[in-house]
This record gives sequence, structure tokens and C-alpha cells, in this order.
Amino acid sequence: MKSENGIENSVRKILEFIGEDPNREGLLKTPQRVSKAFEFLTSGYKQDPHEVLGDALFESSNNEMVLMRDIEFYSLCEHHLLPIIGRVHVAYIPNGKVVGLSKIPRMVNIYARRLQIQEQMTEQIAQALEDVIAPKGVGVVVEARHMCVEMRGVEKINSITTTSALRGAFLKNTDTRREFFSLINSPKDLHF
Repeated sequence: MKSENGIENSVRKILEFIGEDPNREGLLKTPQRVSKAFEFLTSGYKQDPHEVLGDALFESSNNEMVLMRDIEFYSLCEHHLLPIIGRVHVAYIPNGKVVGLSKIPRMVNIYARRLQIQEQMTEQIAQALEDVIAPKGVGVVVEARHMCVEMRGVEKINSITTTSALRGAFLKNTDTRREFFSLINSPKDLHF
């Protein structure tokens, strides 16, 4: 039997602390499963979002808003290690460069796969886009459910927390901001 890592040992101790037998059939592999799950759920620490975005920058004369909405994510709240489940809307106005569309959800995942608070993740996404693309403006809105609110504490099921981070034209120009919020709130039923 290979030696257990620190997470596995800790999970065994937690199981014992709550009154469980970590040697019973249903829990025998739980420490390994939890360790693998945490490795995946925190894999964002091993990736650089600036690098991911910078790998796919392209010259473009486009100067209109680029919006990717409804990017689903899950994260873990840094206060209780319980899930945060939601979606992110990301927009920017190019300033001579655009980023490959697949890089935006990848960047979101990097930040989501860290212990997080939603407010910070929203700011981190906006700042990474501003740093790497240097656009005329950035808008990020995150809508999420927090299991630390729903499963414990106040136990308010289906409550949604919305955070935003606006930079450049999205902050300074009322029409740009209005267009952004109108687009992310428009009907989402697409048929191709």
C-alpha cells in the first residue's frame, strides 16, 4: 500500500472526528477520492491566467464589444470550503487586439479553481483581461449561488449574489454600460 498524503490523512481524521469509521466499506477510498477532488478543484493555483490569455492574441480592427456570456463555473468558498456555483459574463472592447474565444472560459476556470470569494474572482477576471489585452474597456458580471449560504448559516435556498467589475469605457460611458447589461440580460434561448 502506498503511503497516504496529507489530505488523505486529514480526511481520515475528519471522518473519525465526526464519529465515522474510515475503515468501513463505503469510506475505505474516501480519503483518496477527496484528495483527487481537491487537487482538481484547486488546480487554478498551478496555472497562470495571463499566460493563457497571452497565448492567443490576434490583431484586429474590430472596435465593437466582444461578449461571452453564461460561462458556467464552480469554485470553493475560502471561508467554508463549500461550493460556489454560477456563471460569468465577460465583455471587452478591443483596442487593436482580440483574444481567442476559448481562452476566456479557460481564464475564468483558473480563477474559479482556487479558494475564492466571488467579489475577488470578479475583479481578478477583469484585471487579467485589462492587463493582457489592454482593451478600451472591460465588463465582468458574476452571478452565483453560495452553498455556505444555502446549506448552513441562514439556509436561504436559491439566493443569487451578483458582482460586477467595470473598467475603461464600461465604467465611463453610460451607453456602453447600458448595452453590456442589456445584452447579458436579453433572452438566452438560441436556436441554430
